[in-house]
Parts: sequence; C-alpha cells; structure tokens
Amino acid sequence: MRKIAIAGMLLLTGIISLNMKTDKKAVNPLLTDWKTVHETPPFHDIRHEHFLPAIEQLLVEARKEVDAVINNPEAPTFRNTIVALEESGKRLTRATTVLFNLNSAETDDTIQSIAREVAPKLSAYQNYVSLNEKLFQRVKAVYNQKAQLHLTAEETKLLDDNYKGFVRSGANLEGEARKRYAEINTELSKLSLQFNQNVLAETNAYQLVITDKKDLSGLPESEIEAAAQLAKSKNKEGWMFNLQGPGFIAFMKFAENRKLREEIYKAYNSRAWHDNDKNNGEVIRKIVNLRLERAKLLGYPNYAAYVLEERMAENPARVNAFLTQLHNASRPAALKDLDDVKAYAAAHGFQGNLEKWDWSYWSEKLKNDRYGFDEQALKPYFKLENVIGGVFELANRLYGLTFKENNKIQGYHPDVKAYEVFDKDNSFLAVLYLDFFPREGKNGGAWMTEYRPQSNLDGKRIRPVVSIVTNFTKPTASKPSLLTFYELSTFLHEFGHGLHGMLANTVYEALSGTSVYRDFVELPSQIMENWATEKDFLDLFAKNYQTGEKIPAELVEKLIQSKNYLAGTLSERQLSFGMTDMAWHTITEPMTGDIVAFERKALVPTDVFPPIEGMCLSSSFSHIFAGGYAAGYYGYKWAEVLDADAFSLFKKNGIFDRKTAESFRKNVLEKGGTDHPMKLYKAFRGQEPSVEPLLEREGLLKK
Repeated sequence: MRKIAIAGMLLLTGIISLNMKTDKKAVNPLLTDWKTVHETPPFHDIRHEHFLPAIEQLLVEARKEVDAVINNPEAPTFRNTIVALEESGKRLTRATTVLFNLNSAETDDTIQSIAREVAPKLSAYQNYVSLNEKLFQRVKAVYNQKAQLHLTAEETKLLDDNYKGFVRSGANLEGEARKRYAEINTELSKLSLQFNQNVLAETNAYQLVITDKKDLSGLPESEIEAAAQLAKSKNKEGWMFNLQGPGFIAFMKFAENRKLREEIYKAYNSRAWHDNDKNNGEVIRKIVNLRLERAKLLGYPNYAAYVLEERMAENPARVNAFLTQLHNASRPAALKDLDDVKAYAAAHGFQGNLEKWDWSYWSEKLKNDRYGFDEQALKPYFKLENVIGGVFELANRLYGLTFKENNKIQGYHPDVKAYEVFDKDNSFLAVLYLDFFPREGKNGGAWMTEYRPQSNLDGKRIRPVVSIVTNFTKPTASKPSLLTFYELSTFLHEFGHGLHGMLANTVYEALSGTSVYRDFVELPSQIMENWATEKDFLDLFAKNYQTGEKIPAELVEKLIQSKNYLAGTLSERQLSFGMTDMAWHTITEPMTGDIVAFERKALVPTDVFPPIEGMCLSSSFSHIFAGGYAAGYYGYKWAEVLDADAFSLFKKNGIFDRKTAESFRKNVLEKGGTDHPMKLYKAFRGQEPSVEPLLEREGLLKK
C-alpha cells in the first residue's frame, strides 16, 4: 500500500503557506514532465507558490487513480489491484517529496507554512486509501488466493505488505473507531511537523556572541576563525557560536571558559522547553497519547507492540532485554570512565563537582594525554574534497562504482553538488546530491533521503535520485573545510544509506532500497563507519592539505588505540536514547504527568550525572517525535551488532575484498525489503549475528 510522504522521511520538519496567488497561465513545473538531466527536480524553476495548487490538483488525480482500482469491474488480480495500487499517486509523491525534502534542507517560513497546510490534506488522502472498505476487499481477495497465484518471492512480499498495511492502518475498523482512527492520523501529521518546526526555531534563535578574546581561550584557531566569520555574516562584532553541530561540539570540547560552556550546553539541551510558544511539552503529550490510542484501536496494548510487530526485534520484551544486556556490559566501563575523568580533572586543578558541561572538555584533555592524540591533529588530513574522493574510491574498490560531478544537474542551494553514479559496467546507476554545510534553513544532524526511489516494473528501469545532507565544518577565508574524525565517520554512515538507495535492484518501488525494517536499515550505514580507522583506507586520501604529506602511521595508530576511549560512556548514551524511546511508547494509559519526571525515570539506569533543572531530552528528540524512529531508536544498537558481525568477514577476507563486497551488495543492498532481514543477512553472512564481535570491538567483552 503506497504511503504518501507527509513528514516521515528521516528527520523531516515542519511546513506551509497562506494566501498565495499564482499566474494561471504560468507552467507549474510540479505538474509537467521534467526535461532535466535524468529527470531530476528542476529546482531553479520550482517556486513556493507552485506547491499548493500542484498538490491539490495531484490529490484529485491520485484519488481518481485509486478509484479506478476500486471500481474496476474485473475480478481482483495481483496486476489490476496490487500493482495498480503500487503505481497510483506517483506524481503526487514526486511533488510532496520535493516539498518535504526542502522543508528539511532549505526551509523558510513560507515552506513551513505550506507544509503545515498540506500535511492534513495528505493524511486525509492516506486515510481515504487505507480505510477504504471496497479497496481492502479487493486486496483481501487477492491475498486469499495467494497460494494459487504462483507469485515470485518479491511479488509475494509486496502482496503481504499491502494486506498487512491495510490491516495495520485500520481497514478492519468500523463505525466510530474507523472515524477516530482517521482523525488521529491527521492530528499526528500536524503535531510531528509542529515538533520539528519548534526545534528548528529554537536552534536558530540562540546566539552566543563573544567580544572579549580571552573568552576564546582553548579553542583551536580554525574554530575561532569560523566564529568570526559567523559573527560577520550576522553583522555582529567579535565571535559567534550557535547550536549547530560543528561550532557547538568544538566549544564544548575546547573552550576553557566554564561559565560559557555551561550556558551553551543548557541552551542546547533545553531547546523547545522554554516558556514560550515553541515549547514542545504539550506536543509530546499529545503525540504519545494519540499513538497509544491508535495502537489500542488496532488491538495492541501499547504503541511499541504495534510498531515492533514489523521489526526484527518483534516485541517490546525482546527490545528491553537487548538494551539491558548491552547496558550490563557497558555500565562498569562507563563508571570507570567517569572515575578516570574526575581524577584527571582534579589532578589538573579542577575543584568542585564535575558537571555535564565539563565532560567533553576534560575527557578530551585526558584522551590527548593518555594516547598522545589530539583529534585536531587529524583535521589537516581530512580536507573535505579529499574525503569525498576517498569515499568515492572506497565505493569503487568495493562495488566498482564511479562518480562524475555534473553541474548541469540543478541543486536546491549553491552548496549542493550533484554527481552521476555509474556501475562497474559503466551503465548509469543513480544521481547523488551532496549537501554538507549548516545554514539556518537546514535541520541539524545528518541524513540520507531520496527524491526518487529505484524500480524496474515491466522493464521500465527507473534509477534513484539520492541526497546526503550533513552539517559539517564550513571553510573559512583562510582554510578549506577540514573535517573532524566524527564528521568523517558521519559521512561514511550516510554514504552507506546512500549505497542502499543507489544499489537498489528491485521491481517495485515500495520494496526498494531503504524500505526495510527500521532495525535493519542502519546496517548498510553503520558498517561503512568501520573503514574510518583502517589504515589502508585512510592512505587512499588522507593527505595534509598544505604539504601533501600522507597521514603518518603513528597518528593512525594513536587513532586506533583511542578508538574505544569512553566506549562504555558512549554505549550508555546511545542506550539512554533507546530506553527513553521505549518508555514513551510502552505506556498503556494516557500520559498526564510531568514530562521531565517521566524521562528522568527512564534515564536513571544509564545516567552517570545528576539531572539538571530546566533541561529536557525529549523536547528536541526529533528522531522519535518527528522522524521515523518511534519505538525504534534501539535499532542503532541493534544494527551495531549486525555491522560488527558483518565487518568481521571483511576483516577476515580483506577490507577491499570484492567477493565479500559483492555478496553484501547482492544479498543486502540490492534486495531492499523484498525478504525478511534475517534471511537476507544469513544469505550474506552464512549465520545469524552474534553480539560478541560488537562487545569485542568496543572493548566491553568480559574475559
């Protein structure tokens, strides 16, 4: 059953506009064929005023296509019902995908307004499809004769997904329950957009302006220059820091001014939790209560039980047992990390209680002393352009891919670069957009998305259009963009998602690429991070941007030695997100209590610091309240088990081993959601995954 893009793509935000008039004689590019390179979006021609009239017209068109399936006088068949439904609404999806992707990567007040207005219209259309009794009866008729249809494995999966999709979307509900289900869907589509819009507004609202140079003490010169450049762009004197990733992280790690570290830390961790119209408290309460109500309408005790039925983990009990297992392995190491950093800080003159805004600063200093390793020493070797070349070369060695920049492919912002991707036989494979730098119109974090998924129905080979969006260190007047090791790892992670989309090889769009279980989707991304500490990979591109000197072996060795530094703490941090997510989505009665008290209870097992008044994790937890990770954030750790186990095969056979890579491509990347993830994984690995490689990789395996 086709799902229209409303707000659910990874980390998408808020949306839409007022009384916009458009020239009726003008051509609306959202309603025409795209005569662009590879039929990519004509961003230079698309205007804000095009969205609303186009989407309203395409909603009518999509309903007619669905009605044609419903009213088909012929008996239901796989072709005239399941495939016809799969093909319906594609022009609508094309337009809404552009809108919601821009709303994440290049938004403004008007686009946000348009998205808010469009969201309930799209939800109403989705309800029209999923709650249509006549349509469901046709799907059910095909499903009931499945055994006699001689379907391929992929056709069977599409049929099963469609049938279950209708059931899980309320098709069996009647009367008031059916009406209420539709109301909940509409309300949730609005709330998720509001949540993300509030987070973005609060992120952009904060500015730390420094006018006294001594308050910059400890910060690397490159960060000081970037802060001066930011201040100048805002017509401010001095230096400016904000809550966007690169500057915020650097300030927490290196700034000696403890009072300012405290200020910016509290600002970041209280986003959308202030006493103003951007406060997300009531939004959270409404979201979790509506999700619970929807799950109960469908016969589930809580929302997590509903979600996990279609995940590898299968049920909340298994997720909680998994999180607890990793917590028990991580906790002793995390407590030792805390003791070590406290002792180090005290030995170097720190007095008083170590607080959360002290952690990054003192742990970074201990890391440098313990391993003789300063992460800043890596940055000259990670010039962005060289990193891009290195990642492309890795894809070439593993899968035979080549990348060619094409400036005739239109981008949605001057920072965006577009590449044509070619397979090992030189056939065209995909278009890849890369969008690296932070700006006010872009959500925080990093994500991969698609403007067009892959499909190959009836021999019509549709190649994907993939986008990778990050918030990396910007170039300055005197320096190019020099990435941190974390940013290098992030690029590899998102590029892994990109490969999942670009290498997709399915018949049906609904099963293509990243259309897989949420706790499996992170395997292709997280496995790529393993190459970040492999010397043979780093030697492909890591050269000093000034001297051309290859990254020294001793620096790489220090990087490898420090790889598991704070492994227990980092594991507990990730587990804390998963546990908080599960707490919110295993409630069995409506949430009426205090938001902070609720989340603090969930955080007790993993937190090593006392809580801070005025802080709230949930108020900016976009992954679960505005993204697609509700009752699924555990999936990052779940996929770490998979990726550590999978990469052990590359370590055994060689990190560039083409045979191993081809098996991963054939059995995982190309297959998308055409089969159960465990079956796909076992086809690649030859066995089910074990948790031991992850614990061993992170130094948490008990001897």
